[in-house]
Amino acid sequence: MVEFAPLFMPLKCRLPTFAVLHLIFSYLALHLICWVVFIGLLFTRFWMISILYAIWRYLDRDTPRQGGRQSAFIRRQTIWKYTKDYFPISLVKTAELDPSQNYIAGFHPHGILATGAFTNLCTEGTGLSSVFPGILSHLMMMHWCFWAPVFRDYIMCGGLVSSDKENAAQILSRKGGGNLLSIVVGGVQEALNARPGTYKLVLRNRKGFIRLALTHGADLVPIFSFGENDICDQVENSPGAWLRWFQDRIQKSTRGSIPLFYGRGVFQYNFGLMPYHRPITTVVGKTIEVQKTPHPSQEEVDRLHQRYMKELENLFEAHKLKYNVPRDQHLEIC
Repeated sequence: MVEFAPLFMPLKCRLPTFAVLHLIFSYLALHLICWVVFIGLLFTRFWMISILYAIWRYLDRDTPRQGGRQSAFIRRQTIWKYTKDYFPISLVKTAELDPSQNYIAGFHPHGILATGAFTNLCTEGTGLSSVFPGILSHLMMMHWCFWAPVFRDYIMCGGLVSSDKENAAQILSRKGGGNLLSIVVGGVQEALNARPGTYKLVLRNRKGFIRLALTHGADLVPIFSFGENDICDQVENSPGAWLRWFQDRIQKSTRGSIPLFYGRGVFQYNFGLMPYHRPITTVVGKTIEVQKTPHPSQEEVDRLHQRYMKELENLFEAHKLKYNVPRDQHLEIC
């Protein structure tokens, strides 16, 4: 029996739904539509628009790898407030971030769509600039996401940047500090494990961000987003299943894969691609001070990595009961 949403609802209830619908559309289809429009215009009398954009795109090709191009106007749009209200999403600070320092933040877990990472770190939906004054946030994303025309410019406005080592070096080397470079460490591989009630992180062998922190003397910030895995279900893909085998092959060959997720619909509650109304609470842990080491040894990297994992586990244990995680539930780090 399909359970439909009430026909008449206040506008304040409808707007968050359509804000998240916009977010899902942007994730799944906007980049493809941008390609279709760009190529399609070449065969119309408006072909010059695509040509002019192609010239601009060529001249601007390195921007995603050079710190991006943020827009405070886009980041402060009201639509992100409605996105936050839908779940709702909240940002919790446990310690200050000194705006004279640069930081690398590890964001955990990825979840299906990294919704908490995007809303908290790429928009002002939860008031990032008020919570951490003087901090400019950047979130790393796979470089192929910046290939699509116009779409690349749109996502850069929020602070998304290419996940290249050179790009990270450029941001972390800026004089004056105040830069927070966030990395969703588990990536797509972790997203394939995301489902309600799970706390499985891909982290044990992810040490590149640790080496970056040592090389540039950037303090580390562990971030755990409670509820990130709870907003969508995923088609069964346990290790050994044919679907997981297929997803792993795609991930190894393209560095990307899309989890087959599902949730509720826009006008009914039984099926669809809309996330569930479940809270996401993103907790920013205390900083781990890092001594600049231009050429860190593997031993130094391993030692700091162990400390980071310990601090992340402490953060999870300290806050889990507040956010409805069972007392006997612990992080599984693989």
